[in-house]
Amino acid sequence: MSTGDSGLDTEIAPRFIDLIALAKATFEQVSWVVDSTPQRTILRLQARYRHYRILVTELLSLPERQYRYYVLHEEWVEAGFDNAPDPRAIRLKYGRIGQEHANEPVPHLHKNDKRELILTQEMTFPDFVAWVKENL
Repeated sequence: MSTGDSGLDTEIAPRFIDLIALAKATFEQVSWVVDSTPQRTILRLQARYRHYRILVTELLSLPERQYRYYVLHEEWVEAGFDNAPDPRAIRLKYGRIGQEHANEPVPHLHKNDKRELILTQEMTFPDFVAWVKENL
């Protein structure tokens, strides 16, 4: 794991350590990479859960946090939680896509190989792990 001298890195390091520890306790074949700059830190984690692939991206930059938590069966997206500024999610939340919401992160869930989109509450990695255990 890379850490630097910036305040951002020292704030984020413990969060990623806890996230990796939870992944190792829950999943198999856990591997990860942390990419850090003074402005942001990204964790990319891959793992296995039964016959599923788990793909996690956690991006932290002050004051924002973005995430992608995906469960794949081969190449099929069983479930994909993220808070990207997805145009479909923005339209579902606000009824239209306008300039005022153009880059707004909207928590949502992709299902049925991304054919279905459902608005959700913001998700944390522990929430995702609990969802995996309850639903797969």
